[in-house]
Amino acid sequence: MNPRRKKRMMTLLAVVFGLGTAVGLVLYALQGNINLFYTPTELIEGKGPEKQKPFVGQKLRIGGMVLPGSVIRDPNSLHVEFKLMDKGPIVKILYKGILPDLFREGQGIVAQGNLVAPDTIEAFEVLAKHDEEYMPPEVAEALKGIKHEKPVYNNAKGDY
Repeated sequence: MNPRRKKRMMTLLAVVFGLGTAVGLVLYALQGNINLFYTPTELIEGKGPEKQKPFVGQKLRIGGMVLPGSVIRDPNSLHVEFKLMDKGPIVKILYKGILPDLFREGQGIVAQGNLVAPDTIEAFEVLAKHDEEYMPPEVAEALKGIKHEKPVYNNAKGDY
């Protein structure tokens, strides 16, 4: 092998090794940002054919309906606790912050947070649907067969 071919081969190997290292580092960095979507049933019973459950401390998103009568607000702080359901088990959500204006009992929501116990999530973000007809596709699929309560409009007060 002449020196010119040897130099090209070494350059090609260096570029392939560099690209491989860069792709590996990017995938490693993004690993912490991947959060999977679960329903309450999938969270408790497991997801997929392998019935794979998330581990405590895992970052995830969960969607379902807020169980009527389950919202507990701390009068001295912004701590809120409520229960989320779909067709099966119930999951407790802990949240510190201001809830969206459209948040109410009996409505679909998506919460993003960390699993702190097998049936408890400490949320750092709660998203409520934006109108009476829209629901995220994952939540709509998970909640087929559950009665959806529309908000009641109070004309006298002009609010919901």
